[in-house]
Amino acid sequence: MADSLTLADVERVAALAHIELTAEEEQQFLGQLNGILAYARQIQQLDTAGVPPTAHVLHGPSSEREDEPRPSLSVDAALAGAPDAAPGGLFRVPRVIAPARAASADAEE
Repeated sequence: MADSLTLADVERVAALAHIELTAEEEQQFLGQLNGILAYARQIQQLDTAGVPPTAHVLHGPSSEREDEPRPSLSVDAALAGAPDAAPGGLFRVPRVIAPARAASADAEE
């Protein structure tokens, strides 16, 4: 991996996220992302030889409640607040992932 990101990298990430950035925002994010990467490189330099592997940060019994079924909203009550409920008790939402055809066209650019 390169030592730092370029404006082209920031523009590519913005395009993948489907967001438009001004030139000022691109510069701001470039600095912030490079700062994050520099910090990650700094963390990688730490000597962790004596630190045991950890599967979870909490030790001891879980403080979470038991997962037990209990009454909840009916389908009609849940859909009452939906701006565009679909038939069959479903929520209709805008598409957030482009069709495969469009995605492969973007990759060719």
